[in-house]
Amino acid sequence: MSKVHLLDHPLIQHKLSIMRNKDTGAKEFRELLEEISMLMVYEVTRDLPTEEVEVETPICMTKSKMLSGKKIGIVPILRAGLGMVDGVTKLIPAARIGHIGLYRDPVTLQPVEYYCKLPADSENRELIVLDPMLATGGSASAAISFIKQRKGRLIRLVNLIAAPEGIQRIQQDHPDVDIYVAACDERLNEHGYIVPGLGDAGDRLFGTK
Repeated sequence: MSKVHLLDHPLIQHKLSIMRNKDTGAKEFRELLEEISMLMVYEVTRDLPTEEVEVETPICMTKSKMLSGKKIGIVPILRAGLGMVDGVTKLIPAARIGHIGLYRDPVTLQPVEYYCKLPADSENRELIVLDPMLATGGSASAAISFIKQRKGRLIRLVNLIAAPEGIQRIQQDHPDVDIYVAACDERLNEHGYIVPGLGDAGDRLFGTK
């Protein structure tokens, strides 16, 4: 069973509370999403392997540590996932970036694919899937399936807010994928929105309706 990691750092929770406020405008919403994403990826990558290397400082030679093992790839789910990319790449500038385009059918609530482009060497990378909201879990599950179909194996899912229904869907469909969230909210409403949530992340991010 995939693990759920709740990243409850005070800075993350403070910024998330501002994002939840219906009066927070698109500009501030974008900035906060970028900041929270950077704080979250710091925790998500805590267990990345390192290796000892020799470095010459201005004083002398010394042993130090650098990242080793698999390289990183990030895969935002369009469109709201785009708002998390800059925060992640500020900490991991060498990460390759893929994109998966999905939208949720307003009637069936099922994901519909319209775009998928991943790094050519995805099978050799630790892939971090980004989407602010994990609601029904349908879009995230489909995105992870697309990655696996293209030989991606090491996958982590990062969301700001998750509903129990979405978590259950990912654990059922992809028990090998760990989930990292800033908040686990109460439930979904009859329209498939997270309660209390923060509304439609894509619309608030880009100022659309």
